[in-house]
Amino acid sequence: MRWLNDILNGGPFNLWESSIFLCYRGSIAHGTYVPNSNPGSIDDKDVLGVVFPPGSYFWGLKRFEQFERTFEYWDVLIYDFRKFVNLLLKSNPNVLQALWTPEHHFLKTSEQFDTLKRNRNLFLSKRIYKSFCGYAYGQLHKMENMAYNGYMGEKRKGLVDKFGYDTKNAQHLIRLLRQGIDALCTGEIVVERPDANELKQIKLGAWSIEKVKRTADALFEDMKRALKDSKLPENPDFEAVDSLVSQMQFQQYAVVKDYSLV
Repeated sequence: MRWLNDILNGGPFNLWESSIFLCYRGSIAHGTYVPNSNPGSIDDKDVLGVVFPPGSYFWGLKRFEQFERTFEYWDVLIYDFRKFVNLLLKSNPNVLQALWTPEHHFLKTSEQFDTLKRNRNLFLSKRIYKSFCGYAYGQLHKMENMAYNGYMGEKRKGLVDKFGYDTKNAQHLIRLLRQGIDALCTGEIVVERPDANELKQIKLGAWSIEKVKRTADALFEDMKRALKDSKLPENPDFEAVDSLVSQMQFQQYAVVKDYSLV
């Protein structure tokens, strides 16, 4: 994984050694990745990680929240442990999915990550509805109104010209709504999608924009029903999460040989 080491070397400290996990996210984890060899491909290879920064970032004045780097078709995002937990508590879809990502999509794990994964249900709540719907509405807005925004490469703009809308946003829209419904109904985040082939077809322009919007409208209604019937708690178990985080940070930082901060 020399490519990943090269990217992480640009961080403020050794991100590889400090990480408690690194995994694929996005299209690779969902099973919707379209290789660059396909002329319709607009996918990056996304990696998500979480670190416990060195002690000087915990006890002293230094601060670290996240590290982002894009290199060729790689897109790497690393979060500080505490920021990651706060995003979990908000039911952030991109972050919450990490605790349900299948093992074969991980580049690195640790005992600390195993602890988080064992306690992942503490983070589940009906907040999923607002978060997943919010992200889905964001994708719908981009699909319709942001065809030539700065985040796009030339290939993606070409697909917008060809199909009349952003097909990648359309795919995210449908996936997020289906994932949210599953989570509210079952208490599980289905990361590796059973509907991956259909989602890839949406991304490649097989659906008209009318079909995308019609399907999304129906799924938004399904989300409302799923929220009403969901057995999930209204909010995450903040007290239990606070206790878990305190214990994990104490183990990481308080028991350090000679109280070294490096």
